[in-house]
Amino acid sequence: MNARIETTEALFEPLLADRLDEVLRVEERAYAHPWNRANFLDALHSGYEAQMLMADGNVLGYFVAMKGVDEVHLLNITVAPEYQRQGWARVMLEALSIWARGQGAVWLWLEVRVGNVRAMQVYESHGYRRVGYRKEYYPAAHGQREDAVVMSLRL
Repeated sequence: MNARIETTEALFEPLLADRLDEVLRVEERAYAHPWNRANFLDALHSGYEAQMLMADGNVLGYFVAMKGVDEVHLLNITVAPEYQRQGWARVMLEALSIWARGQGAVWLWLEVRVGNVRAMQVYESHGYRRVGYRKEYYPAAHGQREDAVVMSLRL
């Protein structure tokens, strides 16, 4: 069920360790195989870019990205289930692109589950292109693995 925010103002805030409980609640609702606290803490301790999109005191979504020499790798982007299909993923992708350009990146990279057609459509509408596959990249149900589509965007 989708929820609407009461205001039209949404703000980015740094995703910090003291906010992980909020983020983990979203992560666990959004995915069958969510990141855990250690995954987020490792990313934060490594200095990765991590931002939350907030409105009315609610976490609309967040992203975590790793900067390389001339590229940025999107590791996690999530919209809270109740705020999906409202354009928030596009807002976060645009913010990520702006940040990456400011870091001197030429490319953005990501992986997405082959079964996540909706996410691939969002990425493609933002200019990402499918450039490869990673076999058995993601954990799946019953001890199985799911392939990933590798996508990139030239900035």
